[in-house]
Amino acid sequence: MLDLQSQQRVNEMESKAIFKFVRVSPRKARRVIDLLRGKTATEALILLKYIPYKAAMPIEKVLKSAMANAEQQNTKLDIDKLKIKTALVDHGPIMRRTDTRAMGRANIIKKRTCHIKIILAEE
Repeated sequence: MLDLQSQQRVNEMESKAIFKFVRVSPRKARRVIDLLRGKTATEALILLKYIPYKAAMPIEKVLKSAMANAEQQNTKLDIDKLKIKTALVDHGPIMRRTDTRAMGRANIIKKRTCHIKIILAEE
């Protein structure tokens, strides 16, 4: 009984946000996510503002959403104490397109997508 109650308290302190079907390859998004793991949410926002990669913009969007979710769940929460507990990038479906080549051949162009998931927790 005590374990269940403590788990509920832990879950109350966590907030998450998921952005699915992002048109960035998972490999490029992981390059940015790896820089953010273990940092506070405000530090991560500052970092994302100045990272020159394309994947930084959707990741920043997810982080802001997770911060807003945390604030909605608990209005007394101090946003400066939020820390990135988990940051994941999973691969999504691949859109396949063809590009015509010489002599009736075709090349397949793979447009990769990913799912970005960020979980914030209080320190």
